[in-house]
This record gives sequence, structure tokens and C-alpha cells, in this order.
Amino acid sequence: MGSKIAIIGTGYVGLTTGACLSHLGHRVVCADVVPEKVESLSRGEVPILEAGLDELVAEGIEEGRLSFVLGAEHAVGDAEFVFLCLPTPQGADGAADLSFIKAAAREIGPHLQADAVVINKSTVPVGSAGEVAKKLERPDVHVVSNPEFLREGTAVADFLHPDRVVIGADDPEVGKRVAELYSALPGEVLVTDPASAETIKYASNAFLATKISFVNAMAAVCEEVGADVVDVVRGMGLDQRIGDKFLVPGPGWGGSCFPKDSHALVRIAENHGYQFGLLRSVIATNEEQFGRVANKIARFTGGAVEGKRIAVWGLTFKAHTDDLRDSPAINIIRRLLEVGATVRAYDPAVEPGTTDARLAGIEIVADPYAAVDGADVLAVLTEWPEFRDVDFGRVAGALGERNVVDARNLLDGAVLKAQGFAYDGIGRS
Repeated sequence: MGSKIAIIGTGYVGLTTGACLSHLGHRVVCADVVPEKVESLSRGEVPILEAGLDELVAEGIEEGRLSFVLGAEHAVGDAEFVFLCLPTPQGADGAADLSFIKAAAREIGPHLQADAVVINKSTVPVGSAGEVAKKLERPDVHVVSNPEFLREGTAVADFLHPDRVVIGADDPEVGKRVAELYSALPGEVLVTDPASAETIKYASNAFLATKISFVNAMAAVCEEVGADVVDVVRGMGLDQRIGDKFLVPGPGWGGSCFPKDSHALVRIAENHGYQFGLLRSVIATNEEQFGRVANKIARFTGGAVEGKRIAVWGLTFKAHTDDLRDSPAINIIRRLLEVGATVRAYDPAVEPGTTDARLAGIEIVADPYAAVDGADVLAVLTEWPEFRDVDFGRVAGALGERNVVDARNLLDGAVLKAQGFAYDGIGRS
């Protein structure tokens, strides 16, 4: 018999965590504050695009191990473990906003059973375990940090096949209790103190962002000296001290974690007297990359895009997700719209008519061919693999000018050039 678990929040992290823990045999109750969302989830309707998640939610409901309720207080009464999986958005000063987590802690405090363990799953600043404990006002309840390392698009696989499970607990015995929840999974379990666990999450994301900014900066160097960044990265990656993971040039990094967490870590360091110039430069390099891609597009229109029609393939911040948060594609499109371009876009995960303020001013179409019709430039901004299978003979006939900016190095530039396209990738001569 598994443990009794409550999940507070059913976003990407909460829903994936709840469904996967249910799959491992635990009894899980997920709480949210939106009635319509609770009703649809109770019917097994998953509102996000995440490989394998639909099946796990359906399995949990069918086997009676996964349920959904309205209101956190209705989920925690008999829970041995309570996971806080709530948003920590970036505040105006760059710091993470803990208001949702604090509010949830105040709400559930009176309803927790003695000796329950409240687990911060959200990405939170150092010291947040103590802040949650204060809001709970329950000295008979434990607070633990258990950061998530889930990549959107592969979150289920990441949860069930982790590289590591990190648990931060002041009491090692409580840490072991939390570790037992994951006993069926591979990967090393690290039990440490809460401050170290909280720092590990920020340090990991900041380091990955650094690798991407580095390779994008190297791509710029490659373009200037006539080198091919693909070969350069391959040569670097063969060094076991370096490896090739996250050394993939592109339009810049984005999404729900890297921008927020990088800015938050800068703020955490600054609040403790360290300016963290390296990470500030990583962030600045990323902003520069957005501008570099926008300039590549503009060069195909003579240096100015006012009145020009730009076709875009890809809007989400990465393939295999429908998440538009801090998408590099949208950042680049905004730069083009601000100087007078017209943008028509296609993304497999974004339907025409989608009402999202981030898409304001962008014409969304239903297929890649409609996007390129009469366009002066085609920009590939998200690495959806199906873009490789498009009929480029048909694309050539539809484009007003056969110009392609491949910000993901997804397409075969040599083949396109042979077909009469002017092609520009990232870091490739």
C-alpha cells in the first residue's frame, strides 16, 4: 500500500508529479482553485501537451489512486505528504514571487495531520522552507525541499527515470521518509539540508543556460571566421569533461524556468552581497541572440522589415510542448512586429484563433504552407521535427522570395541551397 499524498496545484509540475506518484502506487489527491479545471481533470481531460501524461492520468483515475478536488484544504486532511507545486513567477525586481506558496501554506496549516511532511516542489529561493514553516504555524509538521528537474515535453520520462532525486531536510529521518516515495525509481538520491537543495535547482538551471549562451556566442564567432559550429560542437563534445548535452546553438533560451530562475539567482546573490557577473553576462548574451536572429531575418529584406511579410514556423519555446511562456520565437517575432513587419505563423501545438495575449499581432494559420504564401522570408524558430518533412518544392513555389533563416539548424542547408533557396543557419558558413 502506497502513501497518502496531496498535490497542491495542477500545472505542469503538479499534474505530472501527481500522475507519476499515482503510477508508483501511491494514493494521490490533486487540488486546484479553478472549478472547471478540476472537473475536466476528473474526467481525465489533460489540458497540457505532455507525452504520456494523458495515459497516466487515465490509469490513476481508473484504478482509484488519483483524484482531483477543489480547494487545498479538501486534499490535505489525511495526507502523509503534501507537495506544494505552485507558480513562483518572476517579480518586478527579478526575485521569485512566493505569494502563491505562502497563501497555500496559510490555507492548509490548520488542516494538516500531526507529523505530516510539507514538500516544496516549486522552484523557490534559498530559505523558503523556513518561510513555509512560518506560514503553516504548525511546529508538529515538517517542511522539506524536493526540487523538480522536469523538462517540458519529456516530464513523465524525466520523473520516472531521474538522474537524481534531491531532498533537503533539517531532519535526516524526515528526508528518508520522502526518499521512500521514490524508492522504485532509478537515479541517485541526495539527502541534504534545505538551503543546499534549493540552491541545487537554481545552480543546475543557471549552468544549463550558461552552456546554451556559450554555444550561441561560439556560433557567432564561427560565422565570422568561417567555421561550422556543428563540427565545432561535435569536436568539443567528444571531450568527456565537456560532453555535448545542451551545446546546441539556436535562437536563445526561454520557457517557464531558465529566464525566471536565472534572474532569481542573480537577485539571490545580490541580496547576499555578490553581483554574479558571469550569470548576468549569460542573460545578456541570450538577449543579444534574440536580436541576432531578428537581424538575420532583416538582412534578407535589405536590412529593414517594414512592410515585409515574414513566415514563421514554430511559436512554442521548444518542440513537443504547447507552452508559449518566454518563448524565444515570440521574443524574436515581437522585435519584427515593432519595426513594421507582418508575421504569419504556424505551430503544430497552436491552433488558429488561439486567444493568448502573447500572440497579439501574429496571424496564426493551420499549416506550414499557408504560413509561407507570398512571404519574403521563412524563419524556423522552434525545432518541431515535422518541419523537416515539409515539401520544399511546394514551399519554393509559395514563397515570394526563397529566403530561409533556420534558427534551429533543423533543415539541411545544402539541400535547400541546391533547390535555389538562400539559407542562413546559426553558426554555419
